[in-house]
Amino acid sequence: MTKKPVTFSVEMDDSTAWALAQFLKRVGFSEIRQNAVDDAEAYTMRDGLDRVRSALQRAGHDPR
Repeated sequence: MTKKPVTFSVEMDDSTAWALAQFLKRVGFSEIRQNAVDDAEAYTMRDGLDRVRSALQRAGHDPR
């Protein structure tokens, strides 16, 4: 399977962005793994979530 880059934009209000950033900070691998078919998919999901978290951080939503 060829991996081609996907770029997307999403618009949300500040409180939604902050809540999503909080969720991404708190969600652990075990919760991700429970929703994946195998470890490989869970790691891929985690990588995608990390990219969303990074984008939120760059947009000023970086909960510590």
